[in-house]
Amino acid sequence: MPVTKHGDDLHGNVPDSAAAALLLVDVTNDLDFPENGTLLRKADELARSIARLKARCRSAGIPCIYVNDNRGKWRSDSANLLKECLSKNSPGRNFVRRLVPKKNDYILLKPKHSAFFATPLEAILAYMKVRSVILAGVTTDSCILGTAMELHVRDFEIFVPSDCTYALSESEHRRALQIIESSFAAETCPAKNLSFKSGRVKRSSGKVVA
Repeated sequence: MPVTKHGDDLHGNVPDSAAAALLLVDVTNDLDFPENGTLLRKADELARSIARLKARCRSAGIPCIYVNDNRGKWRSDSANLLKECLSKNSPGRNFVRRLVPKKNDYILLKPKHSAFFATPLEAILAYMKVRSVILAGVTTDSCILGTAMELHVRDFEIFVPSDCTYALSESEHRRALQIIESSFAAETCPAKNLSFKSGRVKRSSGKVVA
């Protein structure tokens, strides 16, 4: 297969390179699992926070990558998953409705907790030369935690805005954020304390890190 020139990508609408990327994990999600009451009550606020973050990233030229669980359905695809999660029987349909992927977003399906395991995520990030990842979605103590670890061992700069992820309880959410910050050197300030300029990300301190 001949090598394509830069700009001749399969999408035609994603950047050849980006210093940072927004990674949304399991936001196409029916939220239908045991002990989901607290998360469901938090879902609307969480979706609005993530949507604002995504809009800011989009304005700054930061690409968005959705990575969603295939829920063990190996014959499924992202379109069918979205349809199921928007159905009237889905407890998370209002959450999902606020975060429907756009035409120029990447969409990947994963079989396990990590966004890297058995997915092309690493190849996509390498292709775009991404060095910083803004990580958001659910849940903080499971797929977000696992993905943050994978990002850390690959030497990415990690941002996990505290208001753009959540767990099944506030205590689990806070405990996971503490681990992500202390063990994986991630920035966990609220999204409003992050700034984006020309596709670059700054910590609340103002230090350019991407």
